[in-house]
Amino acid sequence: MTSLPAPPTVELLSRSGAVFHVGLSGAFTVGAPHTEKDVFALIDAKPERIVLDDQGITDWDSGLLVYLLRWRRRAAKEGVDVDVSNLPAGAVRLLQLAEAVPERGGGELPKTRPGLFTRVGLRAMNSQRGFISAMAFLGEIALALGRYAAGRGRYRRADMGLLLRSCGPQALGIVGLISFLVGAILAFVGAVQLKMFGAEIFVASLVGLGMVMEMGALMTGILLAGRTGAAFAAQLGTMQVNEEVDALQTLGIPPMDYLVLPRVLALAVMTPLLVIYANTVGILGGSFVGILILNLSPAVYFTQTFELMTPWLASQGLIKGSTFGILVALCGCYRGLRCGRSASAVGEATTGAVVSSIVAIVIADAVWTFIFMVYA
Repeated sequence: MTSLPAPPTVELLSRSGAVFHVGLSGAFTVGAPHTEKDVFALIDAKPERIVLDDQGITDWDSGLLVYLLRWRRRAAKEGVDVDVSNLPAGAVRLLQLAEAVPERGGGELPKTRPGLFTRVGLRAMNSQRGFISAMAFLGEIALALGRYAAGRGRYRRADMGLLLRSCGPQALGIVGLISFLVGAILAFVGAVQLKMFGAEIFVASLVGLGMVMEMGALMTGILLAGRTGAAFAAQLGTMQVNEEVDALQTLGIPPMDYLVLPRVLALAVMTPLLVIYANTVGILGGSFVGILILNLSPAVYFTQTFELMTPWLASQGLIKGSTFGILVALCGCYRGLRCGRSASAVGEATTGAVVSSIVAIVIADAVWTFIFMVYA
């Protein structure tokens, strides 16, 4: 039966003036319950020199060295000389080696915050690299679209079908709900002002033109940014983490053809259809308020709705919607392919895709609105 090692023991052996002899015995190993206070608790006067003697150290490892280093540093702060020459020779040599190697300087990064001009310069350099990366991505998309038009695009038709279903029919529920509520809100807002002039009938025109020209496409684009764009970024980002994109490149399959182009085409095709659906449901939401709340006749309401609507006004929302769909797909795929190799990077890519998509949608909407107003 194996006996347990003796616990570490520190005891005062003798005293000669201001010189104290302290004995160490037992097993000084990692995790042993010894502290620096054990030695000083034995000394009742101010020592000038302490001699450590081996009184039966049965076992030792780096725990003894850590103990001696901490204890000698504490003694040095109080001006006390410590003699360890009577301890095991191996421990003495390792202790001398540890104290002979100076602490490495410059190991820590400077904690000073860079100056204003440095921060501005770094931000400008990051913006330049991001702009170049985005332009390179758009160039690769253009080349992939050229290969697709020439019949040389490498993608799976089954994947295209799944993407069309994911971007279109599976989004009908959320798009329909939000569009119905937006149409109802437009009707309520218009009714508050128009009722003051007895012109409640023009609520129908307000809702109809507001939905087909602006709100239908805008709300659809924002919903797709949070739903589909985030999904694209998460999917491609996870593929980056799993090195599946690198595997495609190794097999000679361009990721732009196989992964990005089908997603861009799917959203470019399905978004105008979703806009038409959103416009229809939004007009129905407005009619719900106009007919049930304002007591307008259904025939009169829908006649007023379509009286001012022209094919050109209706097509504005479709043009915006197609543009928004392409922007959502590009932002989602770009963030996904530029994702890092960690789980947190996938989360950052997903967040960046949603934010970038919404910002791009708002800018594109402002540009299209200005063009339609100037050249209408």
